[in-house]
Amino acid sequence: MSIIQWYPGHIAKAEKQLQKQLKLVDVVLEVIDARIPIASQHPDILKWITDKPKILVLNREDMIPDYLCQQWRELFKNKGQTAYFTNAKAGKGVGILNQAIQKAGLEMNQRRKNRGMLPRPVRAVVIGLPNVGKSALINRLVKKKVVKSERRAGVTRQLRWVRISEEIEMLDAPGVIPWKLENQDDAVKLAICEDIGEASYDNQIVAAVLVNLLIELDFSDIFIKRYMLDPLKMTGEEFIYHMGQKRYKGDVERAACQLLNDFRKGLMGSIPLEIPY
Repeated sequence: MSIIQWYPGHIAKAEKQLQKQLKLVDVVLEVIDARIPIASQHPDILKWITDKPKILVLNREDMIPDYLCQQWRELFKNKGQTAYFTNAKAGKGVGILNQAIQKAGLEMNQRRKNRGMLPRPVRAVVIGLPNVGKSALINRLVKKKVVKSERRAGVTRQLRWVRISEEIEMLDAPGVIPWKLENQDDAVKLAICEDIGEASYDNQIVAAVLVNLLIELDFSDIFIKRYMLDPLKMTGEEFIYHMGQKRYKGDVERAACQLLNDFRKGLMGSIPLEIPY
């Protein structure tokens, strides 16, 4: 498989600006993709935020089965983290998240009071890889569209402070991604979930990996029901080829793109790419 790497100039610039702005921040919201909670975590975030409180947000909870949400909660709880699940598109889970941010603000202002300082709004920042739903989450928190949000990587390019309420100010930051993706298994999951720029990967290769991955996770019956092809009788690459022949007059690229879009839009159902162990 070809190597997947993606680090556009605007991300390098935004990362430097973000690290400077973090000095002004009281609490960090790390947003990750509920379909790939491990692959979508940035390895350097803990180093950047040092001892600042962090709220872990697993967005797109609607795209995985309910039982998995509880399993991920338990896994992160065992690591000493509270995981908040949201569906930013529909607004689900945002109210509880808002309360968690306000609680962090109360604790911050108590510390200020103890030092003889006046209270102020809590300053929060939303950090995460591209296209995990950071801007959609901010729009839900402020209850109107104040930042641009689309289903593709790299839409947010500038850092911007947004007033959420009298108690909360939020920094909307572009998606950040490691300059080098060492783990290529994680990189291909980012490509499947569209959490990385499309110029970095080959659709046919990534779609073939998706087929193999879903077979491994015991979701092979979806392909039979939806595409009338049995993936257990062929490789992922062969599946994409036969899908192109059967449905798109031999257009294998169209078949690959269709398969990826069906997964990304949830048309295959609530399917994870990672299972908590």
